[in-house]
Amino acid sequence: MTTSERTKPSTLAGEREMLEGWLDHHRQTLALKCSGLDDEQLRETSVPPSELSLLGLVRHMAGVERGWFRNTLAAEKAELIYCDDADPDGDFHPGATDTWADAYATWQAEIAHARELAAPHSLDDLGAGRRALGTGEPFNLRWIYTHMIEEYARHNGHADLLRERIDGATGE
Repeated sequence: MTTSERTKPSTLAGEREMLEGWLDHHRQTLALKCSGLDDEQLRETSVPPSELSLLGLVRHMAGVERGWFRNTLAAEKAELIYCDDADPDGDFHPGATDTWADAYATWQAEIAHARELAAPHSLDDLGAGRRALGTGEPFNLRWIYTHMIEEYARHNGHADLLRERIDGATGE
């Protein structure tokens, strides 16, 4: 696994370029952690008793992208992708017929839509949708970007462990 397939934001970037750059870097990191594996390996829950798999993480992040940008920022009220009442954590439970190609396409479509939704907004613009539990306060775009970076960073740590258990590959 190499780091050459990822970009890092400039150390001199402005705030928005820095936030978007780090978010893209973490998106690319998750894709890199999954690269070169087949569907069976991507579905493997290699760190028992955890149910996490690389494919599950990608599916989860597609849902996270959708939730924060479509539902929180734009108030689209988009439905969940992989979860339902029968399996509220369905994103983490890919079945035998779920594929990388499908999950990757869904994830990339959500990322593209997130970029479109965020583009016309300033970092201080408030989301029109979901509000903070307990306080009812809206989220501004800066908060959403920061949270997304945190979410990817945490799950990329999980992806490091999963990948190393699958085939021994390590990387930044």
